[in-house]
Amino acid sequence: MTRPRSTLVSLSDTPWYHVVNRCVRRAFLCGKDDHSGVSYDHRRGWIVDRVKQLAGVFAIDVAAYAVMSNHYHLVLRIDDDRAKGWSKEEVLRRWTQLFDGPKLVQTRLSDQAETLDDASLARVDEWAETYRARLMDISWFMRVLNETVARQANAEDKVTGRFWEGRFKSQALLDEQAILTAMAYVDLNPIRAKMAETPEDSGHTSVAERMADLSPAGKAPARRARPCLVSENAAQKPVDRGEAVFNEGKPGVTSLLTLRREAHLAPLPLQPLLPFDATSRLKAAIPFAFEDYLDLVETTGRSLHPGKRGLIGERVPALLQRLGIEPERFIDCAAGMMRCFGSAIGAPAHLTELCAQRQVKYLRGIQAARRAFEDKAA
Repeated sequence: MTRPRSTLVSLSDTPWYHVVNRCVRRAFLCGKDDHSGVSYDHRRGWIVDRVKQLAGVFAIDVAAYAVMSNHYHLVLRIDDDRAKGWSKEEVLRRWTQLFDGPKLVQTRLSDQAETLDDASLARVDEWAETYRARLMDISWFMRVLNETVARQANAEDKVTGRFWEGRFKSQALLDEQAILTAMAYVDLNPIRAKMAETPEDSGHTSVAERMADLSPAGKAPARRARPCLVSENAAQKPVDRGEAVFNEGKPGVTSLLTLRREAHLAPLPLQPLLPFDATSRLKAAIPFAFEDYLDLVETTGRSLHPGKRGLIGERVPALLQRLGIEPERFIDCAAGMMRCFGSAIGAPAHLTELCAQRQVKYLRGIQAARRAFEDKAA
């Protein structure tokens, strides 16, 4: 049964989430469409750049990503402390980078702010708190991402209508084991799909980007092109009311919120990926050493590659040892993460706690969690 998004994405459970979204029918986000012979590979850069641009506006960090032919994966971390620390002016400035905003908000940010009366200022302050909540909301992050990519793709294809299959799927990552599993699953997606043979060659994945950043000068892959702008003619067409506007305010309010056009969004700066930090000195970081993570990805990738199972022998990544996960069980779990787990991933005890919080009797993935994460000696 479909559950409300508020029960699936909840900061009281965890700030970490794995999300995935697919194109409608057999549409191609990127890559070559075997049916039409048309290559859409350039669209990969659209989504990667837009994800990193939005991470610079929202209080949401990107830990891992992979852009496939007709879907994409993200591992995200919500930083609510960062959002709560923003001033009202900062919140309004960030929000109006994406949306036009009411005229009162525009006036507050202009040199005409002193013309606003107390009632208008109070209304703007209310909007600022609403926008603050949205800027740390994965649902708003995803709707802006999907809308902008859909607009670009539809303009390029000279069509209208729905581009994405439906609302995105999300999985709460309840502990370090879950974060590790989701990141490895995402980064190894091109290898499992036989689109690449090694992590560094799997284009438009976070692991390939991180490894390219470590490459000696002159050996790093060429940088991606900036997102393709919608043509001026397309930009002057009437707005598609089903894709370009969102309901603003409370139920019963009919005002609409208009997302800014591509020419305005394209210059937004790219936010770096969430860093690794095994020392826990950084609060906003992935709680592992990058070297250990690369070792894990390499080992898991070799084990999953057709015809190469067992070639690495009994070598155990240090990260798996520290978390108490056996390699073979981790490989089985990482290979079938979407199939084995439902709306949350984590150790059995954490899944049981989440069941109690959500007042449900069962979460899909309990058995898989016991196989992958429980210590046999316990």
